[in-house]
Amino acid sequence: MEEIMVLKDYNQLKVLSDPFRSQLVIRLMEKPLTGQQLSEIFNLSRSRIHYHLVELEKNKLIKVVKKEVKNGIIQKFYQATARGYVPDLNLLPHQEEIGRTFKHSVLSMLERSSDRVIEAPEESFRSNVSSKDPSQWNFQSSSWEITATEESFRWFLENYFELMERFRDKSKNDENDSNSRIYYISNLAFAIEKSLFEEEAN
Repeated sequence: MEEIMVLKDYNQLKVLSDPFRSQLVIRLMEKPLTGQQLSEIFNLSRSRIHYHLVELEKNKLIKVVKKEVKNGIIQKFYQATARGYVPDLNLLPHQEEIGRTFKHSVLSMLERSSDRVIEAPEESFRSNVSSKDPSQWNFQSSSWEITATEESFRWFLENYFELMERFRDKSKNDENDSNSRIYYISNLAFAIEKSLFEEEAN
């Protein structure tokens, strides 16, 4: 699976702009699944799931990564072709479709994050420390609003992804440690028109 796939075809944008297909792709970013498994996850008929899988595969957004024979039937396991998508320069004139596509992707990701919170054990949200120092916390959840130039925002993105790469590299040494846990990290950052945060002036 690629880290980032460049969408070069307008049809790829159209296919991903469908909210349900965005949900399918988010699931298939996590692990390979069959049409039957997806129909059970989403409580939909296999024929409806198959229709969407065909469209996604035709546009190279997912692919078959393995096949298994079960009860004489060949089962195909599908996986997303990338963990993220960006539009090619030739698609930039289609800003409305780009916006709709990525908004649906973000909403699907938020919905999946909500599932992960609900599925997490209660102990994940307990705290055994009382500290204002974030490095001492057992979990992290925060919302920020910062007024900045686009240049400053790009500086933030560069440093954020660099930090995540460093964290991933450091954690490779922890994989065989019996005290290791799996941490789910989700992040959103985008421009808005009006602040919801207000602070009374002293």
